[in-house]
Amino acid sequence: MNKLGLIISREYITRVKNKKFLLTTLLTPLGILLFILCIGFIFSYQSDKQYLVSILDQSGMQIQAPDESRRFKFELSDQNLPDLKKQYLNHKIDAVLVLPKFAGVDVKDYTAYFYSDKALDIEMEAILEKTILKRVRQEKMKLLSFQEETVSKLDTDIKIDPEPISDNVKDKSSNTGKIATLLGGLMGYIIFFIIFLYGASVMRSVTEEKVNRIVEIIISSCTSTELMLGKIIGIGLVGLTQLLIWIIIIPIVFMIGTALTGMDESQMQQVAQQGQMMNQTMDPDSILQIIQELKQINWLKIGILFLLYFLGGYFVYASMFAAIGAAVGDDVNDSQSLTIFITIPIMLAIYISFSVIREPESTLAIFASIFPLFSPIVMPSLIVFDPPFWQILSSLIVLFAFAWLIIALSGRIYRTGILMYGKKASLKEISRWLFTKQ
Repeated sequence: MNKLGLIISREYITRVKNKKFLLTTLLTPLGILLFILCIGFIFSYQSDKQYLVSILDQSGMQIQAPDESRRFKFELSDQNLPDLKKQYLNHKIDAVLVLPKFAGVDVKDYTAYFYSDKALDIEMEAILEKTILKRVRQEKMKLLSFQEETVSKLDTDIKIDPEPISDNVKDKSSNTGKIATLLGGLMGYIIFFIIFLYGASVMRSVTEEKVNRIVEIIISSCTSTELMLGKIIGIGLVGLTQLLIWIIIIPIVFMIGTALTGMDESQMQQVAQQGQMMNQTMDPDSILQIIQELKQINWLKIGILFLLYFLGGYFVYASMFAAIGAAVGDDVNDSQSLTIFITIPIMLAIYISFSVIREPESTLAIFASIFPLFSPIVMPSLIVFDPPFWQILSSLIVLFAFAWLIIALSGRIYRTGILMYGKKASLKEISRWLFTKQ
């Protein structure tokens, strides 16, 4: 155990003191700061140019020109289209909008014509469509002798309030499923990236030491299993250290970035209103409900289970990566052909998590949450949906039992492959190493 501790300490300290680690750890928050500054500049940038659009109204609906905006100015014109085109060519106006005759209440599609040599601006298109739609609606109501106040009473906002039947089930709002979906998907993605990123780092480390013949010296004073586990644990701790530093620094960087750009809450709200997405789907009551839902989540349970699945998944896949690094030859690129056997189950787990989030009680969800190659990514996506205790317990037992088996099998490959030079091991040779009595 003392040797294992020394190997873990060596792997951890040498990497944490490495300039590459320090630069990556520090440059990532700086890159985020630069990104925030760029976003702030983009949203604060205002062009001096105001585009003038002449509207030729032939519809007979007496459409009013839209209100002026920072970028656009609209005016109604009584000139004909050829004269307006000449004004455009003489750079007196920037575009011409022609509204053809409106045929009556039976019209389902109404097309306005926008004349300009430049592409139609998305913001301008939205303004014009909204204005024309409103006027067409008013014209149809006028022709049908409808009062606008009467018609507006037909508009009704529908909400569905979920109510539990059993007494021991907590009351949940309509936002519960949305929160669970977003949180579950986020946790699955985090574990996916950590496992893949640092598992691949284990493989590169094993391959480099093998090529440089450093392992010949190390292996003389410890067992191959101790060396493999020490490398896996040491690199894993490096990854956790990096994540911890980012968790502390990135919020500080975000606050600095927002302060430098001068973007306060009102400006952020204005940016959101430009897309009009938040205004259509969210209201203050919904935001308060979401905050209450987040407070009611058992974060301690989620955090503990998240850590357990991360550890189990990391040991499974990092051991497999270490075995591949030991089995390749002197060329580091040889490992690419073998990593496909690790990449496929990881990618399948991601796609399965998309499905099980929509149907957390399906047969596929139960199977994938217990199958050890999928469970480290799929199960964290399901935790927020409160799966039954037996499912979580079975999943953890199977995962860590499988991790122990994979470590043992990978250790056999590592023991033989780490001292083999000159060529990449074939699948037949790797199979023989697995079943040869050590």
